[in-house]
Amino acid sequence: MVRFLGGLVGLFFAGMLLLSFIWGAVSVVPVLSEHGKLVAPTAESEFHEHPRQVAWSFNGPFGKYDEAQLQRGFQVYSEVCAACHSLHQVAFRSLADLGYNEAEIKAIAKAHQVPAIDPNTGEATTHEGTPADKFPLVYPNDVAARAANNNAIPPDLSLMAKARHDGANYIHSLLTGFREQPAELLRKFPDAKTGEGLHYNPYFANLNIAMAPPLTAEGQVTYGEGQPKPTVDQMAQDVSAFLMWAAEPKLEARKSTGVGVLIFLIFGTVLAYMAYQNIWAGKEH
Repeated sequence: MVRFLGGLVGLFFAGMLLLSFIWGAVSVVPVLSEHGKLVAPTAESEFHEHPRQVAWSFNGPFGKYDEAQLQRGFQVYSEVCAACHSLHQVAFRSLADLGYNEAEIKAIAKAHQVPAIDPNTGEATTHEGTPADKFPLVYPNDVAARAANNNAIPPDLSLMAKARHDGANYIHSLLTGFREQPAELLRKFPDAKTGEGLHYNPYFANLNIAMAPPLTAEGQVTYGEGQPKPTVDQMAQDVSAFLMWAAEPKLEARKSTGVGVLIFLIFGTVLAYMAYQNIWAGKEH
């Protein structure tokens, strides 16, 4: 009996030793990448965070854009983001979807200089924007963009909400995610220290982004009377919703069409079943 109990105790300690060995090996031994190759753990794989979820008004099959929020988001884009980021796939006249009237759209377009070709000389020139024009590029080319932004090219934001996974949540998280590097990251990966001219953001793919925090203080953008308090989080939500609209302006129409199609299919299925029951009633198969 004593030998039997001694054997059980020995097996227990041997099992715990094996488990400790496996647990330690998993934390230090290279892991398999998605292509089946062995890769060492990286700062990005351990400290990159998924976007925080926001209860957007346009979520769900019946979701719709909040017109007031889109206007606030356009204001944030115009006063903060437009200094570096273009919106070149959006036409001024599309702002009618946000509730702006014709006179307001003309005034917004007129405030921009749009590239054009002189019909007499064929040379490049500019003219005041019209509702039919698209938002002009901030920089004439990538060289100028790099020279003005520490060798980084600010991306066009027209389709950013669709170009990134979980678009609106990603943009909101990125705008509000700037912080100091955690001490644990520097302890585990000393070489991952954020370089000069970069800013730590766990929601960015490689944790370090060239863009400085664009939204830094409450009231940075002044909203009109009756609007929410312009906190950093509120401004980030508003401009994220606006960029979602810019990337998918027909979202509401798409959802309405989808609901109508589903209702039609359900109705058609019921009719088909009733016809089947009527035609084959009393028939032996």
